[in-house]
Amino acid sequence: MHQDAHGARSGLRQSWRRAALSAALLLPAYALVAGAQPPQQYQRVTVVGIGPTNSITDVPGIRVGTYTRSDSGYRTGTTVIRTEQGATAGYSQMGGAPGTKETDLLKPGGFVRAVHAIVLSGGSAYGLDAATGVMRWMEEHGFGVPIGTAGVVPIVPAAILMDLGRGGDFKKRPDAEFGYKAAAAATTDPVKSGRTGMGMGAGWGMGTASVKLSNGYTVAAIVGLNPAGSPIDPRTCLPYGLFLELGNEFNIVQPSKAECARAGAGAGGPNDGSDNAPTNTTIALVATDAPLEDLEAERMAVIANAGLARSIRPIHGIGDGDTVFGMATTAPTHTLTNADLQAIFDAGADALGRAVVHAVLDSRQVGSSRVGYCQQYPSACVNRPADRK
Repeated sequence: MHQDAHGARSGLRQSWRRAALSAALLLPAYALVAGAQPPQQYQRVTVVGIGPTNSITDVPGIRVGTYTRSDSGYRTGTTVIRTEQGATAGYSQMGGAPGTKETDLLKPGGFVRAVHAIVLSGGSAYGLDAATGVMRWMEEHGFGVPIGTAGVVPIVPAAILMDLGRGGDFKKRPDAEFGYKAAAAATTDPVKSGRTGMGMGAGWGMGTASVKLSNGYTVAAIVGLNPAGSPIDPRTCLPYGLFLELGNEFNIVQPSKAECARAGAGAGGPNDGSDNAPTNTTIALVATDAPLEDLEAERMAVIANAGLARSIRPIHGIGDGDTVFGMATTAPTHTLTNADLQAIFDAGADALGRAVVHAVLDSRQVGSSRVGYCQQYPSACVNRPADRK
């Protein structure tokens, strides 16, 4: 009796295995009949190198303009990224004190699927007024969502960083005129990192970087670096993001122990309240010419925002309004593979980390602002060209 029962169970298991194997063999055929696509073949996407100018304008379809003031009590500025014909966009906000405008329009699935410009500005909440000037310029030139025959409405999201009173008059901050002039100045020329645009009053300045991928797409970033944390490792006095370097673009070496010790003692630090200030914010944009959907543009921004943690410590604090926009200048005409998407997202995070380092290295002291990295650590910059020290 026991043997009969055992034999029955053994036969049942064999029948189940045959049925499972038959189902596994037949499933692909049923899936294809139903119109499903076969599994994607994984093709590794690699980094080819930095873009031609190593700046955000290496992405086709992007123009960048800045308006900067460091006179008459001002020490602030505005940066405008123009797309004119529209670009798919998303965003990621991870800090505890954001200052933004029109970001709800970028949530996937909404009526508006494209932006015409994005504003990154100093001035704290007052600086959001710069977007009004950008809209005025865009309307005058016919860029925006058509509203019948009456006119257009430009879609211009914005984010700001806190630079009020940091070396300048508290009441001298960006307004609509800053945005208008920055929009008018936008070109496809290479963008220089340093104390320009949104970087003028930021704790560490503005930075940008780009990369070319083997799938043919370009990914780039631009950042206004104003965190409560620091992009410098206190143990080495080198930028945290140094490991992201491509092609010797940073060209720095280990600074001397004496210089590092002086920096650790506070020598050469800012006199403008940038260090350990209660309100800060790092704002950025990551862009590509890959044909991303709105959800994919958002995912690119999310991964890039998280990537800031590799180049700034600590990050995303209560007083930080850290916000990153994701932008794709090519309409989503076809579906990208997961391999393509992941490579683009990873490249965006790395490009943003590299832009952080360029902000650190290329920003010099203006008035009472932070002493430039190469001014504070000249031994680290001995191999850099004279105009980049």
